[in-house]
Amino acid sequence: MNTRILFPNAAVVVAVVLALAACGSKEDGGKQAAGAAPPPTEVDVVTVATSRIVLTQDLPGRLEAYRSAQVRARVEGIVEKRLFKEGSDVKAGATLFQIDARNYRTAYESAKSDLAVARQTVERYKPLLEFKAVSQQDYDLAEARFKQAEAAMSRAQLDFDNTRVPAPIDGRIGRALVTEGALVGRGEATLLATIEQVNPIYANFTQPGSDVLRLQQAFQSGKMQRTGSAKVELILEDGSVYPQPGKLLFSNLAVDSSTGSVSLRAEFPNAHHELLPGMFARVRFPEGINDRSIRVPQRAVQMSTQGQSVMVVDEQGKAAPRPVKTGDMVGGDFVIEEGLQPGDRVIVNGLQKIRPGAPVKAVEWSPEASTPAQNVPAAPEKK
Repeated sequence: MNTRILFPNAAVVVAVVLALAACGSKEDGGKQAAGAAPPPTEVDVVTVATSRIVLTQDLPGRLEAYRSAQVRARVEGIVEKRLFKEGSDVKAGATLFQIDARNYRTAYESAKSDLAVARQTVERYKPLLEFKAVSQQDYDLAEARFKQAEAAMSRAQLDFDNTRVPAPIDGRIGRALVTEGALVGRGEATLLATIEQVNPIYANFTQPGSDVLRLQQAFQSGKMQRTGSAKVELILEDGSVYPQPGKLLFSNLAVDSSTGSVSLRAEFPNAHHELLPGMFARVRFPEGINDRSIRVPQRAVQMSTQGQSVMVVDEQGKAAPRPVKTGDMVGGDFVIEEGLQPGDRVIVNGLQKIRPGAPVKAVEWSPEASTPAQNVPAAPEKK
């Protein structure tokens, strides 16, 4: 039995080998081309435009009571009673302390009796003087004694009244500085307590003199307009904004030579006594209005040893650094004083993925869209 081995046509074999080689070279070439020219990196940008903004400034300050009064003993004596609760609100005229009044009551009654006698003497001498029954000298002496008794009566009554120590103003009283049984008023008006009125409350703060000069120059040049508003905000120590606005009361016209600053004062309502004297806070007040301001999000501004800069997308669609000079902040944005023009595209997100000169794909940034969405559980699959 003859067995024949069939060999494929040599031409067919060569054609298959060449086709496979061509396919391999195309795939390798495609990979090399993809590695040499990656697609542009996508970045979020904001297109710069001018807008009207109210420029504000935050300055450190300290809160101070609207009114403060010291409660002092005006007569000497032993404190018998304390008639208030420490840390409570008191009304003007309310009795706070009672000082032993026995000696003063006796002196008052004696002076009252002397005055009555002196008055009767004058009244008896007056008709007798017309008939020359008494001399003019006797009448003048009786009248002088009456006036002396009247003055002594006034002093005795005042001392007697001062044994009840009243509140000089409405406000919140602090701790008592003396206790029952203490001797007060010997040689001095002893301090018994302090009352502070904290509704409304003051916020005292200072502004550098250089800032005042800068604002005046901006107003004169027309770069800024005056706001015409005296409303201010209070930023508390935890960073929260006090819900009720205040009003700017005055600005000192003189610069303090020791600090180089100008003193200012604002007033805030404080009906619930949330604000306390001595607290530190920041006062945010309007400086002026800029009709053609340029601002960018704070995240777009980069800080380095060379200064501040942003990354923009140039006309060739490439990332390019741009030095800038920032001014005040409005919300979460920097106000750009130098370095940008309307129409510039500033990169906001994706800065860490690019380098200067790299091609980028600019996508207009939407702050709302960049907020992470809440995780919502997926609906169960239907069976």
